[in-house]
Order: sequence, then structure tokens, then C-alpha cells
Amino acid sequence: MNAPETPPAIDESSVRYDGWRIVAVCFLVASFGWAFGFYGQSVYLAELHRIHGWPTSLISTATTFFYLFGALLVAFVSEAIRAFGPRNCMLAGVGVMATAVALIGQVTVPWQLYAVNALLAFGWAGTSLGMITNTLGLWFDHRRGMAISLALNGASFGGIVGVPLIVAAIGYFGFPDAMIATAIVMAVLLGPVIVIFVGRPPDRISAVVTPATADVPSATRIRAQAFRDTAFLSVSIAFALVLCAQVGFIVHLISFLDPVIGREHAAIAVALLTAMAVLGRVLFSTVIDRLNQRLASAISFVSQAVALAVIINLRNDIALMAACALFGFSVGNLITLPALIVQREFDPRSFGVLVSLITAITQITYAFGPGVIGLLRDASGSYSLPFYGCIGLELTAAALIMVRGRREVT
Repeated sequence: MNAPETPPAIDESSVRYDGWRIVAVCFLVASFGWAFGFYGQSVYLAELHRIHGWPTSLISTATTFFYLFGALLVAFVSEAIRAFGPRNCMLAGVGVMATAVALIGQVTVPWQLYAVNALLAFGWAGTSLGMITNTLGLWFDHRRGMAISLALNGASFGGIVGVPLIVAAIGYFGFPDAMIATAIVMAVLLGPVIVIFVGRPPDRISAVVTPATADVPSATRIRAQAFRDTAFLSVSIAFALVLCAQVGFIVHLISFLDPVIGREHAAIAVALLTAMAVLGRVLFSTVIDRLNQRLASAISFVSQAVALAVIINLRNDIALMAACALFGFSVGNLITLPALIVQREFDPRSFGVLVSLITAITQITYAFGPGVIGLLRDASGSYSLPFYGCIGLELTAAALIMVRGRREVT
């Protein structure tokens, strides 16, 4: 059952509210977290292959290991925040990620790559979606959707700005020294910002989310109930299917477009997709707390399916660019919406655990997206079959997300 709403004691919409400083901190953390943990994996693959001549399959398998191990860790982020507080958890995440980034440039044998990716997974858990949504959940209630949407623009910023800067640093310093330099920049910039601005959450919010009372359900109990709850399963499975399709498609987009419209136009299409992801998240942030979020999710899934159908069947440059823009418009919101659905439909005391659990489920699933699409492409000889498979996943998810069932998680 839904817990009754607590009358607001603070004005979350005020620009003077301390929570907006936390949003800015989370934006910075997301920028570095996604630059080094998500988008940076493609940079590491290219550089390690160039330097050591290792097979691409070996390096990409280490990347899959990173995603899978990171997903297991993300599931316990909410408990870590309850035990140690958001400031300490963020500092730990930044410190571990900076260490892993510095070490990845020093790797000389394959086993070291797996060890560093394990360390990087700890840093990813402390700087990515689970950490950011749980932290903002301590400061925001009524404006949580806007807060999460704005903070997660840092993820896109990390891809648009962070990765080119990493590549430029590698060109200037070389891979080993560039990784050390960028790790130092991350630690020196984020450490003081987190220490100064991430303090104790407001009593009203912390009392709802992390109460120190005997009737608070344990994280183990919440997770056990979640896997028996239709409403939770419909959300987690739907977004797992969509993100598997989304991540796999984006990873293979340049390879698909290159022979169709050329490498230069393909790069423009990817940049347009990313820019539209930012625009879509910003526009949604102004209304997302007032929408039917399941219906908004279903419409987003269908819009991506339409974009994929255009991309598969048309070869006109303008049509392909427009389809990439349409696909990109919902990309950013699909990592924001699960947390907002959980906030609206479940007991606030379960928010952190359930968001971490959904993040883990979706990450485990999308870790296999690029590989599965690659296998289907090789088996069929073209991208039509795997992309039609992505359309099937999107439409299945659009139907599934509208199934609410009976809510049982408390």
C-alpha cells in the first residue's frame, strides 16, 4: 500500500533550497562516472588493442564483466548509503574510480584488465545511476523527477565533452600518463566539492527514506517482495528489454550508418542523437512529475520502435538523421523514468532498495545487448534482423509497462 504523503516542510521549488546544490554535485559526479565508466570503455578497448594487440573479443569480454559485476554491486547501493551516508559513499566511489582509471593505463597482461575492471565496477556503483537517484531521493520528494532529470544530464555531458577530452589527453600524453592525469583531475575536482556541499539530508526527507525505527522493512524483505510483485516486475522487465535494445543499437549505430551515409555523416547522426537525449531530458524535467509516467514510458518505447523502422528501411540522409533524433529524444528519460514510477507507486521507505534493484536488473540485461546484436548481424549478414529484434523488444516493453497488477512491496 502507498504510504500517506507527508506535508512538505520545505519549498523544494525555491532556488535557495540546498537540494539544488546536490543536483549540481550529482551532475558533476555523473559527468565523470559516465565518461570513465560507460563511454570510456570504448576508448580503453581501442587503446589496449592498439598497444598490446590483444583480441577485441578478449577486451570486450572484460567490459561485459565490468557491467555484470557492477550490476551486482549497484543492487546494494541503498544499503551502503543507509550505513555510511551519501557523502562517504560518493567519496568512496570517486576515489575507487579514480584509482581504477589510473591503473587501466598501466595494464600489461590480460588478468590485470579484469582486476582493474572489477575495481572500476566499484567506482561505477558509487558514481552512476543508483548512487545519484538514491542521493537525490534524500533531498527531494515532490520535485524529485526534475532533480534526477537535471542531474543525469551529466551522463550525456560526460559522453559529449568528457570522452573527447580523454582522447585528446591520450594523444598528448600517451595512454598510461593520460589515465593518471585524468584520474587526478577527477579526484581533485570532485573530492572537495562533495565534502563541501554534500551534507546531512533534510530531516523530513531522511525520516521518510531512511528512518531509524523498528518497523522499517529490511532490504532483503523488500527485494523478496519485489520479485513477487506484478507492478515491480512489469517496470523492471520492460525497462530491461528497452535498455538492452537501446544500448545495443547505439553501440552498433556507426557501424550500420558508415556504409550507408559515410563516416562523417554517421558521426553527426550520433552527435544529434546525444544532443536530442539532453534536450528530451531537459524538456521532460519540467513536466515529468505531473505525467502518467507509465504511459509516457510506453510512448517513448513506441517512438524508438518507429525510429528503428525508419532507420532499417530508408537510405535518405535527412530521414536517417531525423530518425536518429527521434530515437535520441527519449534516450535520456529511459534511465530516469523507472525511479519516478517507483516513487509514485511504492512505499517511500522502499525507494532506495527498489531503484538499486531495477538498476542492477537493467544493467545485467543491457550488458549483453551489443554482443547479441553483433552475433545476429554476423549470422544474418546485415543489421536488419537484429534491429527488427530491437523493435520487437520495444513494442513488447510498451505493452508490459502498462501492466500494473496489485502492488505488494511495502
